[in-house]
This record gives sequence, structure tokens and C-alpha cells, in this order.
Amino acid sequence: MLATIHSCCVTGIDGYIVQVQVDVARGLPQFATVGLPDSSIKESKDRVRAAIRNCSYEFPARRITVNLAPADLRKEGPGFDLPIALAILEASGFFTPQRSGAWCVTGELSLDGGVRPVKGVLSMVTAARDAGFKTILVPAANYTETSLVRAGIEVVPVTSLAQTVEYLAGVIEAPEGVIEEEAPSGERFLDFSEVKGQHTARRGMEIAAAGNHNILLVGSPGGGKTMLARRMPTILPTLTDEELLETTRIYGVSNKIPAGKKFSRRRPFRAPHHTISDAGLIGGGQVPQPGEVSLAHNGVLFLDELPEFKRNVLEVLRQPLEDGEVSIARANMTLSFPARFLLVAAMNPCPCGFLGDPHNRCRCTEVEIQRYTSRISGPLLDRIDVKIETAPLSFSELQTGDPGESSAVVKARVEAARQRQLHRFVDDKGIYCNSQMGSSLVDKYCIIDVSTSKLLEQSMTRLGLSARACHKILKLSRTIADLAGAEKIAVNHMAEAVQLCRSYGKTH
Repeated sequence: MLATIHSCCVTGIDGYIVQVQVDVARGLPQFATVGLPDSSIKESKDRVRAAIRNCSYEFPARRITVNLAPADLRKEGPGFDLPIALAILEASGFFTPQRSGAWCVTGELSLDGGVRPVKGVLSMVTAARDAGFKTILVPAANYTETSLVRAGIEVVPVTSLAQTVEYLAGVIEAPEGVIEEEAPSGERFLDFSEVKGQHTARRGMEIAAAGNHNILLVGSPGGGKTMLARRMPTILPTLTDEELLETTRIYGVSNKIPAGKKFSRRRPFRAPHHTISDAGLIGGGQVPQPGEVSLAHNGVLFLDELPEFKRNVLEVLRQPLEDGEVSIARANMTLSFPARFLLVAAMNPCPCGFLGDPHNRCRCTEVEIQRYTSRISGPLLDRIDVKIETAPLSFSELQTGDPGESSAVVKARVEAARQRQLHRFVDDKGIYCNSQMGSSLVDKYCIIDVSTSKLLEQSMTRLGLSARACHKILKLSRTIADLAGAEKIAVNHMAEAVQLCRSYGKTH
């Protein structure tokens, strides 16, 4: 007898509908699975057999063939355990689904018949809804994660194989799900008011946050570079519903959402160690998975000790910084992952870290300094909008320095500037902030008068700036004007932007 149950799988961060077809026929006992399954799916036969028996059902001693259609799509993960078990029970005549309407199911089975959570459920629910399914059964531990996409589809949380069979047979009503609180954030209690001094750096961070401009912090060890960077998410606008959905999908397929917890609306902050590989940063693997740049999507990617990263690792950043996504090609597939993030990088001015420090003498030679700074290529530096030098603080500044503005105060100004940008780009699809403007939009929205134009011309000539740097200055000027609530870019806005870019393309 043949039975068909609809399920879902995830490729990249997108969900796809899969038909789980099970044929139970006469013959010697055998369990075969076809349709490009991975090893975790091939192993499901043992989990399914034990789960069926431990739920007091009889496992058929017949020839069982499981086909996962379409056959040319690679399937992975244990999420097919539950649909395979249901299809075997239906094909064996142990129950007949009574639920009307199109429905699908996903879930991993434990040996006692319990349903365990799976990764990528949010993408699966979205795919099922878009495919016209009215109901999807998911593990109860994944129920909170699906709260973002419940419009248009009923999500039913299940805890065991027996409960799922009783629900589909019409014996019980849909179990009620519980929505848990959001997952705790390790950055929750950080605040900009804890940063003493560093007024120039604080101003640069605010401008970078307001326009989503990449920023490089250069200064001696212990000067507050990491402290400033880790507080960047506290002044960024809260994730919108669309951004939250995108980010949650990425973390869902990466299995980085605690079971039963809601994803935080605070923007992601990722700080990989400098020993990371290019695959770890950009994503990869035999079956490509999102890397750190994708996990930082809609948030902050912090690279501390920038020159210590391997050259090939840094060079792979050029595509996501330019395009906002990464493409990973393998022999049998090419996947794209979103990677639109705010890059915050930090570095010392020299190998010993004390170049330009009035309190410590630098012991590095010119050759060592040149070798150190040359680890960062010009094309990568050309994609960093703001360069700030952090000055070392004196003992009196640390002890008596007044606390700066709180993150809430700075965030209010940043959100107001972002709202002006959203209003400006309402007709420009895919553009949400000033840093994303292309040359045509720069010409359209960054109009300057004669005196401001003259200042820009003089700055380009004196500093030897490239055309790309000129556009960066114009976009920074537009952001500074937005922070000030000004409609037009004034001379003082341009002057501050030039000051932030004065060492553009250089590291010392």
C-alpha cells in the first residue's frame, strides 16, 4: 500500500516542499530510502522503527521503500523522521488521516517516540504557506520560532508521534503552543555611558550607526576600541519585522536559536577570532552553511586586531561589503546567503601598538610598521567609510571624566536619522540607508552648493582622494546632515565628513 505525506527541507536559507512517499509491500523485511538523502536521513530507519514500537504501534515486517520527491533535490537533516513514520503507519493501515485541507509535517523522532526540534523551521513554515498549505505540524520546541509567520497558515505544535497520529486521526484537537520569552543577550547591559572620553570616536560611531557606514578604529592597546565596538548594537535601531524575519531564518538554519526561545530584536553582533578561516567567515562546507558575515546580517561584524586576520580571509569580505550577499559555489549547487552588515574593525597603529602614544615609546622600525599595515589591502580599506584614531586616556580622565550620553539618547538621534533616510528612499527599492546609495542616488540626494563643492574639490586635490572616496564623503555628509535634521548638506557637514575620511585608504 502507498501513502504520501508532505514535508519540508531547507537548502541555504530557503524552504522547499518535499513529498514523502512510502510503499509497504510484501516481501522480505527491508527498509530503503531513495531521493538523494544524506546520512542522517538514511539513519532514520532505526529511529523510526524504535519510535513506532515504543508508541505501542506495530512496525510492519515487510518491504518498505521511502521516496523523497523531487528526487533531484538533495535532502538533509532528521526532520523527515516524523513524516516517514506517519506515512509508514498510514500505508500499513494503522490509521487514516481525517484532517481536511492541505497540511505538512516536520520533526525529528527520539527512540521513545518524542518529537525533537529541527533547524530551519521558520523557512519551512514560510515555504509551506507560500505553497498553499493551510496547516503545518512542527515540534513544540520550535513553536515560538514560528510566531513571525503565522499569518495565513495554522502552526500545530506536537510533542510525540502518538499525539500527532491522534491529532491527524481526529481523536484530539490541535494542541496549544506556548510562546516563550526572547533569548537572553550577552550584550543586553552594555551602554555608551560607560565610555569615558573618546568624544571623537563616540561621534564617529554615531555617524556610522546613523548611515550604516563601515568604520575602522585605530589606536593604542587599552584605548577603548573594543569597548566602543561592543556598544555599537545598543545605538542601532531595533530590527524591523522584515529584518527580524530575515535574521531569524539565518539563525534558524544555523541552529543557533535556543530551543523554545524567541529571537531577540536587538541587532546581531558577531566578533570572530582572527584565527578564523575564510570558510568560517564567509560560509562554506560540503553543504554550504552561513558564515559569520551572514550571521551578522542586519547587525554588526566586529573584526578586532584586523591585520592579524589572514590576507585571504580579509579579501573574501570584498564581495559582501559591495553586494550585501555572498555566493558559494559547489560542484552540485550554488547558494546565496544575505550578508548586509555594518563592519566595525579595530587595529593597532603598529605591531607594538604605541605609535603616536605620548606615554609609551614605539619600538617598531619603519619596515615593521609598513609590513604590519600592508596586511590590509587597499581595495578593502577603500570600502571602509570612516577612520577614527582613539587617543589614550590619562588617569585623571578615567577617574574624573564625566560619563557620556547613554545609548538610549544616542539611539534616539540615530533612529530619527534613519527615519529621514527611509522616507527619502521610499521609491528606491532595496535602499534603506545612505551607505547603500549608488552613484546615481548620490547625484540625486547629495546636492551641494558652490562653497561646499569648493571645499570638496580642495580636499580631493590636497588629500589625493579617489572618485570612490569622493562618493563616500558625500554619503557621510548626507548622514551628518540627517543627524542634524538639515535638508541640505552644509559646509560644516562636508568639513566633518572630510575630517572623518582624511586618512582614507591609509592606516597611519
